[in-house]
Amino acid sequence: MSGIEIDLKENLRVISLHHHVVIIGGGFGGLYAAKELGNRQGIKATLIDKRNFHLFQPLLYQVATGGLSPGDIASPLRGITSGYKNIEVLCDEMTGIDPENRLIRMKSEQINYDFLILATGMQNYYFNHATWPEFAPGLKTIEDALEMRRRIFLAFEEAEKTTNIPVRDMLMRFVVIGGGPTGVELAGALGELALRTLKRDFRRINTGMSKIYLLEGGEKILPMYPDHLVDSAMLSLKKLGVHIHTGAKVISISDTRIKYEQHGQEHEINAGTILWAAGVRPTGLNKTFAEKTGAGTDKMGRIIVSGDCSVPGYPEIFVIGDAACFLDETGRALPGVSPVAMQQGKYVARTIIRRLQNKPIQPFSYRDKGSLAVIGRNAAIANFRLLRMHGFIAWLIWVFVHIGYLIEFDNKLIVMTQWAWNYVTRKKGARLITETARNTNS
Repeated sequence: MSGIEIDLKENLRVISLHHHVVIIGGGFGGLYAAKELGNRQGIKATLIDKRNFHLFQPLLYQVATGGLSPGDIASPLRGITSGYKNIEVLCDEMTGIDPENRLIRMKSEQINYDFLILATGMQNYYFNHATWPEFAPGLKTIEDALEMRRRIFLAFEEAEKTTNIPVRDMLMRFVVIGGGPTGVELAGALGELALRTLKRDFRRINTGMSKIYLLEGGEKILPMYPDHLVDSAMLSLKKLGVHIHTGAKVISISDTRIKYEQHGQEHEINAGTILWAAGVRPTGLNKTFAEKTGAGTDKMGRIIVSGDCSVPGYPEIFVIGDAACFLDETGRALPGVSPVAMQQGKYVARTIIRRLQNKPIQPFSYRDKGSLAVIGRNAAIANFRLLRMHGFIAWLIWVFVHIGYLIEFDNKLIVMTQWAWNYVTRKKGARLITETARNTNS
């Protein structure tokens, strides 16, 4: 809880209250909140995450398809916060909360807080189909990306060895489930990989003959984008050999087979690799938290928060990012994207500071700077408030925006160099097949 420290300065007694802010989650929201609180007088911040690194999730698909290595998009939390003497990092996992006594429980200890920021993000969700994670890995963690990479490149290796034509054809079919930004970027990267990167690397197979299927349950891919940009994205995907099926609702998934319903008819695809980019939901902590605080949740399980991102009835507890359901002025929930988490992290940190200074607080207002999605080499779409574009310029903007948001300078330099080399040579250098231990969620 708050402690009191007495200092003497020019014969004056200065009393400084040290308020303890605990942040759960080292993703975008939690990290931006911690950095905003860094070196603030009178505040001690404890950042807790079960991983010891911050992960730049928007580029996970690049790891999955061999474009980048895991270390290129991950930065140690202790390294990022080492310059802030008032920030402590704990590699631990929250297991419970006692909001009445302002206490959180972790696997190794208990910690009291004056303010709590919950920024635990999302996990893969398979709509309660317990077996699907085994057959179709998602893309939320480093382990997920490495498992995808292993399956993708192993499929080509197995296809190279077999003399059974039907088996070879099956191994060279890839299915991506989910037509949002992650699914589209993953399908596009697979198309680039098969059609261009690996084209001269094999002797018995023609990787350009691979078939990539993108299945989307809704009526169009990238539903948050205007129709003309979606049309451009679809055209770019088709040039990369991606077969797009909208209105396709998955019925079952097995090791090498997927069934889906489309316009009242059942269809089946035999594929060597099935990848999941369709469903996410908050972590199990949200449910525990809601039960303990009585907080409301939306249909996804996100905590419904007030205008200052706090939990109704608990003004000292804030929920931000993907874990929160924040309704904008139109009554619609903000999307689960990294810019929302970043802005909320900064806002909540400043709100805590202003509250301690007895200054007025304005409700959170999200500034939508636009959205970007990349499809392949020289192909992307950009949707800004006053500007909408596609093609090379949109791709160039996407590159610099993503590199700009990478946390550490070393990472930015590495990624920029790697992408520049890949662009010139059409090669991807992180094509290792490794065995990975992967946790999945149903």
